Amino acid sequence: MTFFSPMRVRSSLAPLFPGVLLALVVATAAKFLSEHYGAPVMLFALLIGMAFNFLSDDPRFASGLETASKTLLRAGIVLLGLRITAGDVVALGPWTFLTVLGLMAATIASGFVCARIFGRGWRFGLLTGGAVAICGASAALALAATIPPDKDSERNTLFTVVSVTALSTLAMIAYPILFAFLGLADTQSGFMIGATVHDVAQVVGAGYSISPEAGDIATIIKLVRVAMLPVVLIVALLAISRGSGGRGGAIRLPLFVVGFVVVSALNSLGLVPQAVAAPGIDLSSWMLVIAISALGVRTNLKDMMQLGWKHVAIVVCETLLLLGLALLAVETGIAGG
Repeated sequence: MTFFSPMRVRSSLAPLFPGVLLALVVATAAKFLSEHYGAPVMLFALLIGMAFNFLSDDPRFASGLETASKTLLRAGIVLLGLRITAGDVVALGPWTFLTVLGLMAATIASGFVCARIFGRGWRFGLLTGGAVAICGASAALALAATIPPDKDSERNTLFTVVSVTALSTLAMIAYPILFAFLGLADTQSGFMIGATVHDVAQVVGAGYSISPEAGDIATIIKLVRVAMLPVVLIVALLAISRGSGGRGGAIRLPLFVVGFVVVSALNSLGLVPQAVAAPGIDLSSWMLVIAISALGVRTNLKDMMQLGWKHVAIVVCETLLLLGLALLAVETGIAGG
């Protein structure tokens, strides 16, 4: 008897095919529109996916959509480690590095404070604070996979992805104009872009629209924020473990967190050849877009509209706080010099 016979594999994968194929088609359409019209691919994936929400109730699609929104998501996050090298972090210098960490910590803390002020739960505060502080949609998805779910988890995750993607797009346009008006040097503008814009793609677009030097600095600063993702996930797990009445001690790290750390470490040591890293990063991008597409299909737009203005206010407050603190750091000469 064989455990991996073709028939067994086929019978296991067949129920997943319709849902995964649907998510792949939506993701492909989103990629096409993004490349031809310049809007964020994640936003297209969400909007197109929500248009097919009526299929989420069809049992033929359910298991495949769930697999695409969870399993492919985790695999895509693991491959995000191919973006990170320790050399990029070291090159920043200690003060800039510590400033970035401080900005991230303050932003995540503000998520809990804002959630409390506006009457929302700690899950939403951690989700939005982490998304704004780290890397937008990717961080939101990673945190959503870590935080214990409740009845509002999926629509909160979708809302967070939509809001941080939209705000990141606005920032890509507005921040270079703002920083030029404030008379910031290219190095300072690069730091500000990398430290405050949510998504990697928008950081690259905004930074290089100023100058090559600003673009390089912005990209490195942003990748440092991405590199802190596993640290934030581990801290979140510890807090959740203790806050839920756990006895402390060892916690079980999700495999995708361990995988992210391992891949990042291998990449930092130069053990991942470019011929592998480049397609791996592309594959990661595809997996995340497919996951977002599946999440969009599974989420009802009516449920999203019922969340109310308080959800929007929380994300906007976190974004403005991060911008203000980063600007203070630059103006006082702590970073960006």
